[in-house]
Amino acid sequence: MTFESLINYAWSLEGLSTLFAIIYLILAIKQNIWCWFFGIISTVIFCYVVWHGKLYMDAALQVFYVFISFYGIWTWKNGGKKESSQNKTGESALKVTRWSSEQHLTAIALVFGLASLSGYLLNTYTDAAKPFIDSFTTWGGVVTTFMVAKKVFENWHYWFVINSINICLYYDRGFYIYALLYAVYLVLIVIGYFAWKKELETQ
Repeated sequence: MTFESLINYAWSLEGLSTLFAIIYLILAIKQNIWCWFFGIISTVIFCYVVWHGKLYMDAALQVFYVFISFYGIWTWKNGGKKESSQNKTGESALKVTRWSSEQHLTAIALVFGLASLSGYLLNTYTDAAKPFIDSFTTWGGVVTTFMVAKKVFENWHYWFVINSINICLYYDRGFYIYALLYAVYLVLIVIGYFAWKKELETQ
């Protein structure tokens, strides 16, 4: 396999995982439980690509995403009660909630603490690219995905910050499709914010 064909192969994998990732987020905005299934497919492909780009924490994050997706499926399905006719459409039974200031401070402190530790270890013992930024977006993604699984409204604020940083990170590593994906994510995040806000206000 030539270098050119390898590049084309990587771009095709980027494109495929990007497609499933966009479907995931659109369905998440609609609070449709099928979002998690598309998320699993996207993250498996994503993991392969970023590992070869030496973003090891990001690759580990994708493995976490697979497991948290199964948790999200269970939580969205069993976390609340709705009419069975509504559940048959794929709509989540779990209600949108908010976190307290103390919970947010704990989450942010946890992200910075873990990112500092893993960033130091990666910088010292591996050839990882951008170890501290990679660590920050990874641990931020872990916490924020948990928030999505629990349908915490403020997850959209977290995602906006994390994905803004990811745009720069992926562009720097030559993953231009992923950089574009996260730019699209920023638009969808704003849409998701207002959609979940409306849901929160009507509860």
